[in-house]
Amino acid sequence: MTKPIVAVVIPSYKVTAHIVETIGEIGPEVAHIIIVDDACPDGSGKLVEQEVKDKRVKVIFHTENQGVGGAMITGYRAALETDAQIVVKLDGDGQMDPALIKDLIAPIVTGRADYTKGDRFDSMTGLSQMPGIRLFGNAGLTLLTKISTGYWNITDPTNGYTAIHRDALKALPLGMLSKRFFFESDMLFRLSIYRAVVWDVPMQARYGNEKSNLSIAKTLWEFPWKHFKNFHKRLFYNYYLRDISAASIELPLGMLLWWFGVFSGLGALNSSLSSGVVASTGTVMLSVVPLILGFQLLLAFVSHDVSSVPTRPKHRQDFAW
Repeated sequence: MTKPIVAVVIPSYKVTAHIVETIGEIGPEVAHIIIVDDACPDGSGKLVEQEVKDKRVKVIFHTENQGVGGAMITGYRAALETDAQIVVKLDGDGQMDPALIKDLIAPIVTGRADYTKGDRFDSMTGLSQMPGIRLFGNAGLTLLTKISTGYWNITDPTNGYTAIHRDALKALPLGMLSKRFFFESDMLFRLSIYRAVVWDVPMQARYGNEKSNLSIAKTLWEFPWKHFKNFHKRLFYNYYLRDISAASIELPLGMLLWWFGVFSGLGALNSSLSSGVVASTGTVMLSVVPLILGFQLLLAFVSHDVSSVPTRPKHRQDFAW
C-alpha cells in the first residue's frame, strides 16, 4: 500500500486578502493545488501566479463567472486529469484551516468513507463563534438536507470543506451538479444516489471580516425548492426504480390513509357545523382510524429511511497512513 496522492481545489472569487496565505499553509501531504479563478474581479488568479512560487500550484481561469459549483466542477475535472486519489475542496477566504486536511482525509484513507465534510456543529465552542444568522440558517438547512438526501447522520450540510475519493468523484455526473451555492447540498444528493458513505469531521471555522457572497433572501427561496425536488427524485430512484421494499408500500399507503382521514374529518366537521347535529361515533372513527394507521405507516417509512444510511464504502482501502 502507498500513501494517498491528494489534490486540493480552491475556487477563487474575491479572496485576494487571504488566498496567498491559505496556499502557503497547505502541507506537504498535498501533491496538487488547483486554483480556479471564477472570473474574479479582483484578479485573485493573477495574484497567485505573481506571488506564489509553489510548483504544485496550477491556476485555471474562467472567462465568465459560473459560481462556486461551476468553479469546483472545473477543478474536479482538472484533478481527475492528475494522479490524485483524493480531492479536497478548500475555500480561499481563510475560514478553513489547511492543517485539518489530514484529519479530513483520514476516514477515506482508512477505508471508512467515500466522502468527508467539515462539521462546525460538533462542539459548543464552534457554535458560539458562528454568527447568529449563519447558525439559524444552517440548522434549517441541515434538516432539509437530511430529508432530501437521506444522510440522516450528518450536520452542517453547507460546509464547503470536503474531501472525496477519486472513485466516487468519477461516478458523479459532474455536468448535472448545481453551479451556484446549492453545490454542496447537490453533491450530497448525488452521493446518496451513488450510495456513498459520508462522514462528518469536527472542525472550527475561522471567522474574520470577510463577507459572504450568499444572499440570505435567495437561499430562503431557492434552497427549499431544490431540496423538495431532490427529495422526490431520491424517493423515486431508491424506492421504486432501483429497489422495491416494504417502505415502498408504506409511504404511498400511509399518505393515502392520512389524507383520507384528514378530508373525511373535515367533511364530517363541516356537515356537523352546518346541520347542528353531533357526528356519530362511526363517522368520527372513519376519520380517526385512517389518520392513526397512516401516521404509523409514515413513521415506519421514516424509520426505514433513517436505518438505510450507507455504511459500506464504495472504494477499496488501498492506502498506507
